Amino acid sequence: MSPTKVVMDNVSVVTVFTLSGLSDITNYRVTLFVLTLLCYCVIWLVNLTIIVTVIVDKSLHEPMYIFLCNLCFNGLCGTAAFYPKFLYDLLSTTHVISYAGCLLQGFVVHSSVAADFSLLALMAYDRYVAICRPLVYHSLMTTQKVCIFVFFAWLIPFYLLLISTITTATSRLCGSHIPRIYCINWLISNLACSASVATIIIPAFNYTFYFGHAVFIFWSYVHLIKTCQSSNENWNKFMQTCVPHLFSLTVVILSFLFDMLYMRFGSKEIPQSFENFMAMEILLIPPIINPVMYGFKLTQIRNRVLNFICENSYVLFLVKQIV
Repeated sequence: MSPTKVVMDNVSVVTVFTLSGLSDITNYRVTLFVLTLLCYCVIWLVNLTIIVTVIVDKSLHEPMYIFLCNLCFNGLCGTAAFYPKFLYDLLSTTHVISYAGCLLQGFVVHSSVAADFSLLALMAYDRYVAICRPLVYHSLMTTQKVCIFVFFAWLIPFYLLLISTITTATSRLCGSHIPRIYCINWLISNLACSASVATIIIPAFNYTFYFGHAVFIFWSYVHLIKTCQSSNENWNKFMQTCVPHLFSLTVVILSFLFDMLYMRFGSKEIPQSFENFMAMEILLIPPIINPVMYGFKLTQIRNRVLNFICENSYVLFLVKQIV
């Protein structure tokens, strides 16, 4: 009998999943480990820099920067569900994950991607109000309302993906092999002995709900562009604050679409290394690009980070002179 299953009342119960995405990496295991660790360190560095900068600098305690801070924190949460386990697997000869661990990993990764869409939708709404309705901006985007917005931006993805994960967990499985480097609910559901209505309806509702986010963002940008075309000041504001958001949104949507479409319609003839990259890119590209793009484009954040670096460099120079 497979070690990934136990028998209870003549029914095979899956206790451990096998991840097959790393089956062909024996010759360059160490190289991949070093590169992956470097990427994870960069993700922590750039996101933590934005988070600390926004928290420490009181002039950045504005809705746009608060949403950005939450976006960066969400990036750290999502990647934490993948990179530590992946780094461990790179140095291990067996690539398995417990049933509970697999469900937890899928839940955190899915809810992180969903929270990305929620936070980006909030950022689009913030820019719409700031540019299209500037006279009522401070009455609509009060501290209390911003806190409520952020709370629901975290709560709704958590709730929707919790329901989806619970539905997946109640399915009886007839397999334990996951052809990927990490767990996701859709692949676990594919192992079910029989499809249930809930495992079809709930994901369909979630996709529709977040497609609504994309429609809302598109609508807000149509109004933003119309408004900004009539004023040089508004256009400059659009280029300064909306371009980073639009770029981040494009990166997240494309990464999600590539991953989703490949997972469902990808060819088995594609090399394993390319499959692994397609699986990783949503946990690699957005968490790095988002904080870097905002850090370079938003003047206040860029200046604050550069001032901090210069101040510390000057202090180190003085210490060396004294020594």
